[in-house]
Amino acid sequence: MEYNYQTPRYLIVIDQIKAKITDGELEQGERLPSETDFAKQLRVSRNTLREALRILEEENIIVRKHGVGTFVNKMPVFSGGIEELFSITDMIEREDKIPGTEVLFTGFVEPHSDDIKELNLKEDEQVLLVKRVRTANGSPLVYCIDKIPADLLVKGYKLKEESMLTSLQKDAGITISYAKADIKTIGYHEDISDILKCGKDTPLLILKQIHFDLNDRPVLYSLNFFRSDQISFSVLRKRVN
Repeated sequence: MEYNYQTPRYLIVIDQIKAKITDGELEQGERLPSETDFAKQLRVSRNTLREALRILEEENIIVRKHGVGTFVNKMPVFSGGIEELFSITDMIEREDKIPGTEVLFTGFVEPHSDDIKELNLKEDEQVLLVKRVRTANGSPLVYCIDKIPADLLVKGYKLKEESMLTSLQKDAGITISYAKADIKTIGYHEDISDILKCGKDTPLLILKQIHFDLNDRPVLYSLNFFRSDQISFSVLRKRVN
């Protein structure tokens, strides 16, 4: 980046710190030097450094841990556009990692009130409930809860593919056309965080999706709990005239 004599010094410092991170001189998760030492390294005043660090914190590039220090934030390994209907298998493979699955439960159960509402179920209709942990190179990444109306499945249906979307298409003749999605963040969850091997300081991202087939019929209700330190979602926003 080109600078002139009017460029505020803290902006130059921001670029210097970002360059150190990009070049690997400062690694993800690494603790930054003390303000005094870091200011000397960068040949700036502590006030200038503090302003640069404040902005970097707002940009989520660094994170301050009270009583511990300031660290380079760990950036998510996986990312995806929320407007894109993707399978978790595809997402993992795009990062050249090997997808895996640990099935925790599968069976036909009575639906909850949310299931009845979201899937337009009859009161006496069961759902196939599948609980899985999806892994990338053997490390837990996502805790998945999937529910499918039993009436859509042949007797004895079993999930044979890593991808739920692929399995439904190949083994049940159900093609997913689109999904309505909602995403939110929760803090530490005693059971799920433990399954995903998350610390208490790692929030979880919950992606709730209702999938529809080619006839606009709801066929799959999914709740996916992602490690927030491993994945991020983005959305493309367009200006409306």
